[in-house]
Amino acid sequence: MLDEKLDALAQMMAEHMARPFPPRFRGLDVEGRDMVMLDSDAYAYAARVHEGLLSEQARVSLTRLTSAFGKVLPAIDDEYAAKYYTHLHNMVVLSAEIESQRKK
Repeated sequence: MLDEKLDALAQMMAEHMARPFPPRFRGLDVEGRDMVMLDSDAYAYAARVHEGLLSEQARVSLTRLTSAFGKVLPAIDDEYAAKYYTHLHNMVVLSAEIESQRKK
């Protein structure tokens, strides 16, 4: 089961890298979050989870990142950007699930 989730995470990461960043969101803050940094942080945590177990501090940060998407997503009014960031959110949620499964 864990291997399947790791494969799915790798696929999501590859799909994300193939998508162009929404140009209108470069330098934009939504709900107090810089959208470029949100993108970068989401991918970085997914990559770290894919590579191995996170530290306790990194797990807390991953949880905060997941909740940040809950505030940001409803405020996005651009269709492409909404799909782009929803994909990132799903990638972060899967990363958290993997991390939770590993911790047990």
